[in-house]
Amino acid sequence: MDNELMEKEGYNYKFAPSACEECGGHCCTGESGYIWAKYDEIVKMAEFVNLSVEDFATMYLKKVKHRYSLIEKKLAEDNYACIFFDETMKRCTIYPVRPLQCRTFPFWEQFKNNEDEVRKECPGII
Repeated sequence: MDNELMEKEGYNYKFAPSACEECGGHCCTGESGYIWAKYDEIVKMAEFVNLSVEDFATMYLKKVKHRYSLIEKKLAEDNYACIFFDETMKRCTIYPVRPLQCRTFPFWEQFKNNEDEVRKECPGII
């Protein structure tokens, strides 16, 4: 991992990607939620795991109104993980093609004015 701090205009914090290694995937686990994926991302993920888009969708997606989310797996009571999170290795198994939602974390709009919340979520916040 990179030792450089990442920053984004409009956010009062920086992110140290090197913290991901020790974190163990806190951003990929926790309470149930949605992991949104757009069609072009779905195509890339399907290719990455050697499946057709149709088979990938059947196995790994759920439709929520007009959008698609990766499914989750239950780890324990009130603890879920993205279907592509490897609990043993503590990492994403589709990292090179992960959805935009994953690639932009922790610079999400909901955290822009809520630094305390993102600090609880991510040990890489500086």
